[in-house]
Amino acid sequence: MMTPMERRAARKARSDTGLDMNLTALIDVFTILIFFLLSSAGVESTLPSSKAVTLPASTAEKMPRETLAVVVSAQDIVVEGRIVASVPDVMQQPADLIPALQAELTLLAQRQTVRKENADAEKALTIVADKNIPYKLLRKVMATGAAAGFSDVSFALQQKPDL
Repeated sequence: MMTPMERRAARKARSDTGLDMNLTALIDVFTILIFFLLSSAGVESTLPSSKAVTLPASTAEKMPRETLAVVVSAQDIVVEGRIVASVPDVMQQPADLIPALQAELTLLAQRQTVRKENADAEKALTIVADKNIPYKLLRKVMATGAAAGFSDVSFALQQKPDL
């Protein structure tokens, strides 16, 4: 017959598996994973913006589509992160077409679409221009986009907050 102390020691020895699992690191990993999934699930399609570009305000409620974006700042014209032309040089040209921009847009227009749903967006162009850009420069960018085969040209605007 065993004493109560011996029975207790036997039970403890039977239930002691020797595995001590530290769940703190696992909980941290799952917390980071959940935070990442929640933050990326709410991402809306947004247009590329630069700190050098201040968009004009609008009351438009339509959300932007995923299209090719041409960013026009006070110094440069940028397509997909690449500077293709300098604004002062473009403003000095008498012609409406910007050769460097036309070459870049023509190259991008020749890309093949994988899905049929994206075929409409293939020929769409969004101009992200500073609100102080002269119309003469915007006209040149629009004419160049049309010459490169982009038939649907739109402008990016900053939505005014509801009052």
